[in-house]
Amino acid sequence: MAITSLDQLDPNGTYTYADYLRWQFEERVELLRGKIRQMAAPSVKHQRISIRFSRLLANALWQSPCQVFAAPFDVRLTRMRDDKEAKTVVQPDLCVICDPSKLDERGCNGAPDLIIEILSPGNSRTEMKDKFELYQEAGVLEYWVVSPIEKTIQIWTLDEQGFYISRRPKVEGDIATTPIIPNLEVEVAEVFAE
Repeated sequence: MAITSLDQLDPNGTYTYADYLRWQFEERVELLRGKIRQMAAPSVKHQRISIRFSRLLANALWQSPCQVFAAPFDVRLTRMRDDKEAKTVVQPDLCVICDPSKLDERGCNGAPDLIIEILSPGNSRTEMKDKFELYQEAGVLEYWVVSPIEKTIQIWTLDEQGFYISRRPKVEGDIATTPIIPNLEVEVAEVFAE
């Protein structure tokens, strides 16, 4: 049976990537440990910040084996050959993938090297807790959380034991960098300029 409306799904049910692929409705959703999370349409401010990051990342990755992708772009946080049973499918605002074997016609199968999430009203808990845990467990090397309200960039880096270590938040006047993209320099003030 075709699922053409989000209302046809049990909000308390548990779903897999195989289920997700059959859904034919307009709403954007993610699966977090099998649970549906509906995504709101991004605001103008959110889009402005995303496009600035996209430009900076694309320029820094020119002629690099790494590639940047922007939402909507499915990332299955698994590395199973048959990923249909995966229970986590996210759409990060931006992600950088340096291993081309993780890319297929449906998106990314495995952990990106870098994920950037831009907070929106109502998604802070999900980004800060649920996705933090998922990205850490999956082995995402760096996770950046961008706060348009506070005008900060919080960067977590995966340590050798597989846990995120936080750096001091980047604020206006700072430049955010990453060893994943050695020539990337993000001027915080430029990202949040009105």
